[in-house]
Amino acid sequence: MDVEIINSRSDYKKALQQLSELLDKNPTPGSEEDNGLSLLLLVIRDYEQRVIGPICPNPIEAIKFRMEQMQLSRKELIPFIGSISKVSEVLSGKRNLSLPMIRKLHQGLGIPLESLVLGVATAPKRKKTRVPLKARSLRRRRKVHSSR
Repeated sequence: MDVEIINSRSDYKKALQQLSELLDKNPTPGSEEDNGLSLLLLVIRDYEQRVIGPICPNPIEAIKFRMEQMQLSRKELIPFIGSISKVSEVLSGKRNLSLPMIRKLHQGLGIPLESLVLGVATAPKRKKTRVPLKARSLRRRRKVHSSR
């Protein structure tokens, strides 16, 4: 088996194809094919780290993933986030994580800070509703008449 350093996208695709074929063979541990598989994995990982870089999940996804891993309910997040309504707002994306929440989630659940900070989820901005011109003029008239 011939393993080379990956320098281009086409080399990467060939390496992935090679990897797929090797995995299908299910080599026995310690065999030449198994060693080739390990070497190919190292070369692929190196290319991915150089070109693609680390992938940081969205903070909400990171929290939900940890909840799933630890089999936590929403109620069990109350010590880290606050009331059940705050937990619900955070998990739905309506409320941003505060610094104290980030600290508690990191220390209490072991969620990496990078996951909680780098992809900071922001609550969607609310659209400003415009008050029709008639309603605005009525408000002004009421103020003028009430001040007399």
